[in-house]
Amino acid sequence: MINIDTLAQCEPNDDLPSVDTVGIMELIPHRPPMLLIDRLYNMVSLESAVGLKNVTVNEPFFVGHFPGHPVMPGVLQVEAMAQTAGALVVHSLGEEAMGKLSYFLTIDSARFRQLVVPGDTIRFAVNKIKGRGQIWKFAADSYVGEKRVSNAVISAMIVDK
Repeated sequence: MINIDTLAQCEPNDDLPSVDTVGIMELIPHRPPMLLIDRLYNMVSLESAVGLKNVTVNEPFFVGHFPGHPVMPGVLQVEAMAQTAGALVVHSLGEEAMGKLSYFLTIDSARFRQLVVPGDTIRFAVNKIKGRGQIWKFAADSYVGEKRVSNAVISAMIVDK
């Protein structure tokens, strides 16, 4: 198991699997503008992964959050953490999980430490705390550059459509 708990472990490792945007859309049902990760990498089956989002000024949420001072909402950072974890679980489980939906059960200990703004690249490092069957729980940390910008503990249930 690789526990992504240091910034260095958020750097892409070519020896571990990765998935591009098209592959992510095969794993989870989210589509723009709600698809909040552009790439998934450093995937260790059922254990950990890193999701990446290139934040651009064209994001639809910047129109109202906040005019003249665009800031990525914290709730969308948590959603991106969950998409990273959900895509990892579906990728790891393979065919048995394809086409299923993932619903939030809990969001605990969420902290927002620094603003995320257009031009930032945000990385979402997720590490499984526990999981089997339908219920999964992950610790997640988000980084811009060398700074941790947010973190949370999230759990979700994977169900049939």
